[in-house]
Amino acid sequence: MRPFRFGVALYVPGSRAEWVEKCRKAEDLGYDVVGVVDHLGRVAPVPALLLAAEATERIRLNTYVLNASFHNPVLLARDLAGLDDFTGGRLEIGIGAGYVRAEFEAAGIDWGTPGRRFTRVVDVVTEIERAFTGRPRPPLLLGGRGDRMLTFAAAHADTIALTGTAPGASEGRLALAGAAALAERAGFVKRVLGGRDAELNLMVHFVRITDDRRAALETAHRLVPHLGVDELGALATVLAGSAEAVAEQVLRTRETLGVSYFTVLEDDLTRLAPVIEKLR
Repeated sequence: MRPFRFGVALYVPGSRAEWVEKCRKAEDLGYDVVGVVDHLGRVAPVPALLLAAEATERIRLNTYVLNASFHNPVLLARDLAGLDDFTGGRLEIGIGAGYVRAEFEAAGIDWGTPGRRFTRVVDVVTEIERAFTGRPRPPLLLGGRGDRMLTFAAAHADTIALTGTAPGASEGRLALAGAAALAERAGFVKRVLGGRDAELNLMVHFVRITDDRRAALETAHRLVPHLGVDELGALATVLAGSAEAVAEQVLRTRETLGVSYFTVLEDDLTRLAPVIEKLR
């Protein structure tokens, strides 16, 4: 069974000092990976990770995840090769197809069809693999929900990221998959891996460490109204309860879904820390 890894996806722009403080806090709290999202209005991924490398010593650095449609594949591969060099080999590359249509429109990029967005991912991965010919390639993370993307990830990625989302996320709102749907996706990945070993990652969308689990789940329900409180309580993407109970939940998720790498959003950076400490 794979050891746990914990990552945080940072996204709030700010001053240099604020960014450095966040990255150092993540390292001090025991996180294994600092990630940067790729959304309009958020922090720019490449310079943010370069500064994160300067500010920290051991923590891994990843793009979580780059929107393939936002980048020229050849130029992106060049920039990532340089970033890997300048971060001392701590880079992990995450690539996705993009899911917020309004961002495509704001950037003047054709939203296209799911097939076309998938092709852009293939093009980017192809150029990344070419750019690292003859030298070690950073670990590659590919994330998605559909059969085509997960099958491609099973053939190329070191880490396969399960989004834990449901249709509706493309409108920019939080839509979480139910427990059965997430289990089905994890099972699909295991089948298409065909025995190949790959790390499974899961984005955790809500963390509350509290003695009042019911109240925390009711808060989650206000954010995700399409699922009931009890349904949310059964989700691996929703962590609510005491640090001990949440640690047990994370252990169960590794046992049942095979997920060993968990990523939380910036808002939950400090909230997950006591759980990480218990699971070490």
